[in-house]
Amino acid sequence: MRKSLALVSLSLGIALINTIWSAVAQVSVPLTVPTNPKTQPPVQPAIPKTQRPPLKLLRLGNNCTPRHACLGWDEQIWHRGGKSGDRQALLVAIDHSLSYLQRNSAIAAYQNYPVKGITHDRVGRSLIRFRQLLINSKSPAELQASVRREFAFYKSVGNDGKGTVKFTAYYEPIYTASRVRTHEYKYPLYRRPPDFEQWAKPHPRRVELEGQDGLLAERSQLSGLEMLWFRHRLDAYMIHIQGSAQIELTDGTKTSVGFAGGTDYPWTSIGGQLSKDGKLAANQLNMPGIVKFFQSQPQELSNYLPRWDRFVFFQETAGRPATGSINVPVTAERSIATDKSLMPPGALALIHTSLPYPTGNGQMEYRTVSRFVLDQDTGSAIKSPGRVDYFMGSGKVAGDRAGVTGGNGSLYYLLLKK
Repeated sequence: MRKSLALVSLSLGIALINTIWSAVAQVSVPLTVPTNPKTQPPVQPAIPKTQRPPLKLLRLGNNCTPRHACLGWDEQIWHRGGKSGDRQALLVAIDHSLSYLQRNSAIAAYQNYPVKGITHDRVGRSLIRFRQLLINSKSPAELQASVRREFAFYKSVGNDGKGTVKFTAYYEPIYTASRVRTHEYKYPLYRRPPDFEQWAKPHPRRVELEGQDGLLAERSQLSGLEMLWFRHRLDAYMIHIQGSAQIELTDGTKTSVGFAGGTDYPWTSIGGQLSKDGKLAANQLNMPGIVKFFQSQPQELSNYLPRWDRFVFFQETAGRPATGSINVPVTAERSIATDKSLMPPGALALIHTSLPYPTGNGQMEYRTVSRFVLDQDTGSAIKSPGRVDYFMGSGKVAGDRAGVTGGNGSLYYLLLKK
């Protein structure tokens, strides 16, 4: 969702979906994906031929045991261990991708895709067929067998050329804010300036727009564009990182904000800066460790937060769901963010990695998971074939899990063989 991405790991954003798809999740055959746009979209530049293709076609054997250790296994879809499955959430995520594929922007995104055989038409047909299998399958084993029989698996080459992918996670936070500035609520989020497209480059840096302490206020060139005010500077900053948030207002009402634009500067990891300066040990380089550091030493906020030059602008989204970079809602635990200059947007994928789960005693345990997902987002720190950001959902538990996600794994894209 054009996210800024996390201090060490995270990312996110917001929008609406075409209403024709609201009922599609209940039926077995969605609408046909068009292959020709009404108007010819601009062609995106091709990736240089000297660059290694980001995906490699795998040759899978016919037999694989045990089944849960083989590609195509996903138990979370069905009721297991007393917990509800999320088949409906996966169906909705698929329909969001199908909605995206109807747009001219999707046609354009696939015009110069660097992997032979991965086309707009094939991605769309693959989603439709997988959707049918998902509805009709009665177990993980049945779905797995069908998928392995009908689909080809394309594996990300990763950062090392051997398929190693670094996984992080992002979420949509929930914060309290005020519509008016008070002594308590004094750190603002800003609307996108109406003349932003005419701003000269290089753009002003973060410190020039909000000040070293975040309180430049009426002395800033952004004065008058304030939309909401927060109690803590780190709250507003975290929304810059995540790209969206649900907001509980001091008057008892609720709203939400989403990404509306940002200045042209690269990602700077504040966690990396803290580590370089010897402020945090390696085992503290996660979101809980960073937040705890700033809570114990708030004076350091003015030292470290301005080191990220990029500044993000927002729009109020009236409670609508978080939206990815392909401008469809992202689905908790079924949407991922990747480098969209390399990976096929909206496509069906399979991830294999370790994710944290709360144990009930305030701790997290890590479980190896295999999960079908849709590639629907990106982030400024999500670069190369070796990076995936996994959307955990909204709220505190999602944030706690996202903050300690950071292992390696594998990423596969699934396309019909024919």
